Amino acid sequence: MPQFIYTAIKNNGEKFSGKLEAESREVVLNHIYEKGMRPVSVVEQGGKPLISVERDNSTKRAGRVPQGSVEVFLRQLANLLTAGIPLNRAIEIIVREVTHPAVKKQWNSIKNDVVGGESLANALSKWPQSFPPVYVAMVKAGETGGFLSVVLEQIADFKLREQDLKGRVKSALVYPMLLVVMAVVVLTFLMIYFIPQFSSIFEEFGGSLPLLTRFIMGASNWVVRYGVLLAVAIFLMVISIKRVLSGKAGKKSVEQALIKIPVLGAVMLKFGLVRFCRMLGTLLEAGVSLVISLNVAKEAIGNQSLSDAVTYAIDKVKNGVSLAKGLSSDTKLFPPTVLEMIAVSEESGRLDKELLRIALTYEGELDRQLRMLVAVIEPVLLFLMAGLVGAVVIGMLLPVFTLQELIK
Repeated sequence: MPQFIYTAIKNNGEKFSGKLEAESREVVLNHIYEKGMRPVSVVEQGGKPLISVERDNSTKRAGRVPQGSVEVFLRQLANLLTAGIPLNRAIEIIVREVTHPAVKKQWNSIKNDVVGGESLANALSKWPQSFPPVYVAMVKAGETGGFLSVVLEQIADFKLREQDLKGRVKSALVYPMLLVVMAVVVLTFLMIYFIPQFSSIFEEFGGSLPLLTRFIMGASNWVVRYGVLLAVAIFLMVISIKRVLSGKAGKKSVEQALIKIPVLGAVMLKFGLVRFCRMLGTLLEAGVSLVISLNVAKEAIGNQSLSDAVTYAIDKVKNGVSLAKGLSSDTKLFPPTVLEMIAVSEESGRLDKELLRIALTYEGELDRQLRMLVAVIEPVLLFLMAGLVGAVVIGMLLPVFTLQELIK
């Protein structure tokens, strides 16, 4: 029976080396995981290192993995680890049950990396679309602290709540966006097809047309002649906006401008506060230190200008200042009532639970504000749509009312 020399890391971060006679490297890896350690290398005596695993490059082209599958993967993995099953075997069990091609390939790649000796955090970090850096940082903290199953369960809960929140935001914006698309389609049809039909008739009669009619006919002629150039200009504008938003300075300027919009700004601030409190509370509940938790939760806000306030708070906390005082620099994101609740919870040692409660409370307020925003946007869009289409129709019907005078 071959003998293997292995190196592993204990839960306290200490390296450990040993020898083991086993039939295969999988037996050695199972032995390491059962001891509660993380493998670094497994070498057969007289052979080459066996920790590396060949990766299927096609997995990168396997397609997008549904976010619901990610949540299920994390929850199942947490349950299996809680039951005492080693990490590599737990992932293998999950892979066997998957039927979606893209999901199966991605999970299989993660399994190969873990069996090959990589940490779960490193294996997940190769798939940023499925596992953002925020989740990877939480998994890394769980592996280091020895509470991986707890962290995975909390990430799954966090992801479920996030999907529910984003779903409500998207559903609230569906009808207003549908109205905008309908207005653009109707106006395009009127300008390109409907108005030119009337224009040719009016030109035959001659005479002086009403000002509104002449303006609409001029706009229609311009759209017909330069419609292609207009479409190209809009396309280039969209690309330019995307480039501006990809830069840190441009994105920050746009975010600051959006925050100043009365109703929309309040929704954005509530959304950032909910994400921050839930992520920070989840991390603290998992036993991650406050500074590390703040650095991870800062990325969850999704707003650069608001993240700067948390960066300032991190510096203050490092110097011994309380979290509530550190966050007080930005009262837009953190209202006085929230700061007061955080300050009291810090003193009582219930900061993690209070942050999760704040997230739940403000999520309800966010839902109400979204409904109010939609209630305001819908009639405004309907009014604008009816006004534009009505103006075009009235402008083209005005000459009909004076048709007898135009014929004379």
